[in-house]
Amino acid sequence: MRIELYEEKCCGGGQCVEAAPEVFDQREEDGLVVLLDAAPPPSQHAAVRTAAQLCPTSVIHLVEDD
Repeated sequence: MRIELYEEKCCGGGQCVEAAPEVFDQREEDGLVVLLDAAPPPSQHAAVRTAAQLCPTSVIHLVEDD
C-alpha cells in the first residue's frame, strides 16, 4: 500500500490522526495533514483504510499493491 494526499483539500478535521497516528499527523500552525509514512507496514493497513474512509474531504488516496 502506498498513500497519496491531496493536501490542498484538507480541512484539518483530524480523523486521520485519530485513526492512524503512526501514519498521519497534523501541522501545528494550521492543523492540516502531515504524512509520516507513505508506505506503511501491513500492520497499519487497516487503520489507514479507516482513516481514508473517515476523511471528510477525501484527501487520502490509497494505492494498493498488486
